[in-house]
Amino acid sequence: MRVAAVDCGTNSVRLLIADVSDDTLTEVERRMEIVRLGQGVDRTGRLAADALERTFGAMRGYRKLIDQHGAVRTRVVATSATRDAANRDEFAAGVREIFGVDPEVATGSEEAELSFTGATRGLVRLSPETEHPQGPMPPYLVVDIGGGSTEFVLGSAHAEAALSVDIGCVRLTERHLRDAGDPPSEAALEAVAADIEDALDKVTDAVPVERAHTLVGLAGSVTTVAGIALDLPEYDPARIHHARIEGEQIHEVTRRLLAMTHGERAAIPVMHPGRVDVIGVGALILDRIVRRFAFSQVVVSEHDILDGIAWSLI
Repeated sequence: MRVAAVDCGTNSVRLLIADVSDDTLTEVERRMEIVRLGQGVDRTGRLAADALERTFGAMRGYRKLIDQHGAVRTRVVATSATRDAANRDEFAAGVREIFGVDPEVATGSEEAELSFTGATRGLVRLSPETEHPQGPMPPYLVVDIGGGSTEFVLGSAHAEAALSVDIGCVRLTERHLRDAGDPPSEAALEAVAADIEDALDKVTDAVPVERAHTLVGLAGSVTTVAGIALDLPEYDPARIHHARIEGEQIHEVTRRLLAMTHGERAAIPVMHPGRVDVIGVGALILDRIVRRFAFSQVVVSEHDILDGIAWSLI
């Protein structure tokens, strides 16, 4: 069955058109545009008019692709920014007009479940009796670092415990670094780190992280850090997907990013222009997670909530 999955997050809106059966997902088209839907939401509680128009513009292009490829089912899932917005009905009306379906504003736990499915469906661990090397060891702790929130979900074949916390690269950048200079001051970074640690306290209370054997990292902050750590000459999803990045590499990339100016970050070959101003905080969130929970490395996945949405349509 050919399906279309649309994930509208705080920072980006993404499309996956895929042929899906019970046990395979074959990608037909995958697109991403940085629209910054969550611009100012942490401060105002509302979706900005220009942010909505950027998002709807990207979605209109996606609708054309969906029609062109003949997808028979479409699901639109919206996440952190729309959960927080007082005018989310405006967003819903625009989505309905473009796609002909209502957007589903996922709860934090629903978002975590979809992310877990998308990330781990391809991490099937091979039998020890085979001649092939085994994959990453379950249980997995899947961490999806978004623009407005970060999802933590623990499980093996299925999600068993999950929590969404309001730390994301856009939210914390807008909250603490907007006037912090470039590069930001130590005081501003300490404020960001304090928010991260407070959120990780909540994770410790709600999710048995100590059971996890493998940390799986998702979304643009993680894949960008991986591309930098691998010293790629350009963004290469095939090289990044299932790469294993050591904790010390994450720490060093984070240190470098937080010491750079905007122009220096923009010049990094794997950097998407829409991530330049928020990647430092995204990297810091990942670094703090690795340190707090004593993981030696992160397995990076290019498959995430978007793939989970596609799987849910069969």
